[in-house]
Amino acid sequence: MVIRVGDSGASDAPAGVGRAEGQAEEQAGALAAVAVANVALAFGPWFVRLADTQARVGPVAAGFWRIALALPLVAALAWAAGRRGRVGDGRAGGRLPWLAVMAGGVCFAADLGSWHLGILKTTLANATLFGNCATLIFPVYGFLAVRAWPTRMQGAALLMALAGGALLMGRSYALDPGNLGGDALCLLAGILYAVYFVAMARARATTGPLPALALSSLASLPPLLVFAWALDEPVWPAAWEPLLLLALVSQLVGQGCMIYALGRLSPLVVGLALLIQPVVAAALGWALYGERLGPAEFAGAAMVAAALVLVRRADRAPGPVAGPVAGPVAGKSDPADMGGQEAA
Repeated sequence: MVIRVGDSGASDAPAGVGRAEGQAEEQAGALAAVAVANVALAFGPWFVRLADTQARVGPVAAGFWRIALALPLVAALAWAAGRRGRVGDGRAGGRLPWLAVMAGGVCFAADLGSWHLGILKTTLANATLFGNCATLIFPVYGFLAVRAWPTRMQGAALLMALAGGALLMGRSYALDPGNLGGDALCLLAGILYAVYFVAMARARATTGPLPALALSSLASLPPLLVFAWALDEPVWPAAWEPLLLLALVSQLVGQGCMIYALGRLSPLVVGLALLIQPVVAAALGWALYGERLGPAEFAGAAMVAAALVLVRRADRAPGPVAGPVAGPVAGKSDPADMGGQEAA
């Protein structure tokens, strides 16, 4: 009987190398996807302004069309996932939590409406930064839910974000008192987005990401339309190009790439990638609208950006639900896949 030493290891080596190469390729693809997602999402505020000046629709109406034009493809993807047996995650039999989904849709509608209103009243950079504050607010829910104090790093991140936000809002008011109202609306949007995180995290306990995303998007359409009518906004567009760009680039490309990247990258990598958004938004505001950033604005933005990284790095926040890894993001990437989000 001849025993060939090392045959098993030799046969396993190519398989191990293949798996390593596959993982490296997957990581590279995820890094590319998260970069594309954040760039695409950063263009959202500009498209909202184009919808106001070219499509002649109100900012809330632009939010309605952003969801409505993207919904058919999202619904088709959700239906395809259902055909493959991936509607639920296997928890509680994949039953759909209607109340959480409906609440999430209403909160997302209020968030999108207030954010779009704020975009027209402040700088693109401020709108992007304040719209992303859900990343900082959502961990507070975890602290309150389990009655536990934040860690030192989490506390430092929250305090730094408050200081940076106060500096940004103060400088924004000094440049134009009207900007303060826009900053406040974008900050409100971030708070509403955090509430949306909570609702969708509960929905994701029994529902897959695409069905949850499709149904919450559907639930957000009636409130957005009602809000637009209540504000007496023009709803039917004079031109479709800005709205199609908003739906395709921000909603489908940005959100789709973010969903792809979420389960494949660490929270710190996604958090660092999130910093692409305010940089791109600030560059757009500077180039297109002359929104120049001075030293105070750079300092405030750097403080908020550092807080976003710190709060993700301390990704051990206690709570019954997982904290967002990305966020929608200002760019408003939908965290419906948070059971895995993140952003987003």
